[in-house]
Amino acid sequence: MELSIGQKVAYPNQGVCMVESVQQKFVCGNSINFYSLRVLNDNSIIFVPTSNAETVGIRPVISSLQCKKLISRLSADFEEISCDWKTRSKEFMHQLQSGDVFQAADVLKKLTFLSHEKKLSFREQNLLEKSKFLIISEITNANAADEEALRDEIERLVDSACRKHIRTQPKVLAATVH
Repeated sequence: MELSIGQKVAYPNQGVCMVESVQQKFVCGNSINFYSLRVLNDNSIIFVPTSNAETVGIRPVISSLQCKKLISRLSADFEEISCDWKTRSKEFMHQLQSGDVFQAADVLKKLTFLSHEKKLSFREQNLLEKSKFLIISEITNANAADEEALRDEIERLVDSACRKHIRTQPKVLAATVH
């Protein structure tokens, strides 16, 4: 995958980054080209070997068409949530590390649903916040949306998905509370 200087890309679990430069560095006596990525959220720099960019999951920010699809999917019902917190945690971590913003949306909906029923563990609360951050970061950079209005809209859409989930799978509610 060839990235351009100035291009915005999504980096798994970090959010949107700007490709600032390609730099040559010497590592163990070998000359390696690195993308210098500035994380837009916190202004930190990540160096990624150009040959590994695709392997680590770097991808272009979603298009406006994908953005519309993502916003639409935020209000859709979702699959059953595992009752086992270990399984749930592994699944959510895997989904966020995939770099797929649609997977992050699934995590956001499921953890929001659980948060309505019980207090989330520290880890689950962090995963909830991370999934929300990744979605907002991607949409604001794909669509130049107002972040505050977007937060409210995302919460409204996810609450709609949670209401649908209660209607379609009420047995899950009783199982996850224990």
